[in-house]
Amino acid sequence: MECDVLVAEIGSTTTKLNAFKEIDGRWQYLGQGQGATTVAEGDVTIGLKNASEDLCFRLGCSEITGKEFLASSSAAGGLRMTVHGLVQDMTVKAAREAALGAGANVSLVTSGKLRKSDIEKLKSISPNIIMIAGGLDFGERETSLHNARVIRESGLKAPVIYAGNIENQDEIRSILDGYEGKVYIVDNVYPRIDVLNVEPARRVIQKVFEEHIMEAPGMHKVREMVNGRIMPTPGAVMEAAKLLYESLGDLLVIDVGGATTDVHSVAEGSEEISRILMAPEPLAKRTVEGDLGVYVNRWNLADLIGIDELEKEFGKVASELVRDLRPIPSEELELRMASRLAEKAVEVSVRRHAGVTRHLYGEAGGRRMAAEGKDLTSVRHIIGTGGALSRLQGGRHILEGIQRIGKGTELLPKNEAEVHLDTRYIMASVGVMAGSYREGALELLKWSLEI
Repeated sequence: MECDVLVAEIGSTTTKLNAFKEIDGRWQYLGQGQGATTVAEGDVTIGLKNASEDLCFRLGCSEITGKEFLASSSAAGGLRMTVHGLVQDMTVKAAREAALGAGANVSLVTSGKLRKSDIEKLKSISPNIIMIAGGLDFGERETSLHNARVIRESGLKAPVIYAGNIENQDEIRSILDGYEGKVYIVDNVYPRIDVLNVEPARRVIQKVFEEHIMEAPGMHKVREMVNGRIMPTPGAVMEAAKLLYESLGDLLVIDVGGATTDVHSVAEGSEEISRILMAPEPLAKRTVEGDLGVYVNRWNLADLIGIDELEKEFGKVASELVRDLRPIPSEELELRMASRLAEKAVEVSVRRHAGVTRHLYGEAGGRRMAAEGKDLTSVRHIIGTGGALSRLQGGRHILEGIQRIGKGTELLPKNEAEVHLDTRYIMASVGVMAGSYREGALELLKWSLEI
């Protein structure tokens, strides 16, 4: 059987294969196969083969092929990226936003000139990408030049992205001439006071992923199979979120996975909050909570809920249920436990993503209201994706709980926000498709979200 587009999504615990076909000018979803990701077996293509066989079984065919084969992956634990800027609250923050929005996991952030101890940390992390930022355009220059020299002399070979003061670009090229890793020069992520410019850096980060990051065992075989793009899965979800924003306006996407919980917001926020915001926030923001995975980090979530509380809900078998929880649960009690852990992952991750308001006090005794972080009060659509929300029971109820967790100072969505589930669990795959089939991708997203 041949379809127009096959998209593989190789996750930390589950591998999926989605098939799409354009029929009479409209894109249709044919089906999805899944299998456990096989990093432990030393070859992720084993899991992909199992997902393909599962898809064929569901479609009643012996083999399936696609005119175009695309993929996303987070099986290697994501992109390990380090960010080195000038001032923590300005250029470092902007560079970090670019990294997270593209699907990278930020392993180290430094401000100011790199020291010997910083380089030792860098070497122990062995990053996939190093980003150097710092200085407004035509502002401070020496910090990023110093950091480029130190990195050149460190013996590291990871690709370097320079996204700082544009006045330094030629000198950065000269300093890094002969550096063993590839060097990318992009526009400044923080060109002027209160201005973020993260999209150019995000695009390069995704390009670097395709060119350099194939660390999961067997991913080089996937690259040989794929005739289109490969994206970091979180970056693909962000692309889908930005596409939906163009049609729906301000929105929030929660992706609960086996290893992490990612929260994506594409929202301008309210005028009221923007007037008191202490520092600019990007339109499209991602936060990744590496301690909130429903499978890999299930004990963290259990501890956040409290074992005593879980025993009230599940009885004395609560700890045993958490211990024995499988990547793809199937029995009633473990399904209920997975849903309970997902509920906690949503609550904690959204709170971490959202900004807050607080009072600032002046020397003369006066006070004023200020806001910091991402304003979600203007969000009108809350979207859930990832297996824990799309496949387990109660996903919609879990998302509705977001509107009940606020404490007054948190900039969370209001009660009128609509809740949608990615019912076919295709958001990341459609985000990969959006690069070539934008209108079709939007059509498929709305269909899966039942909009």
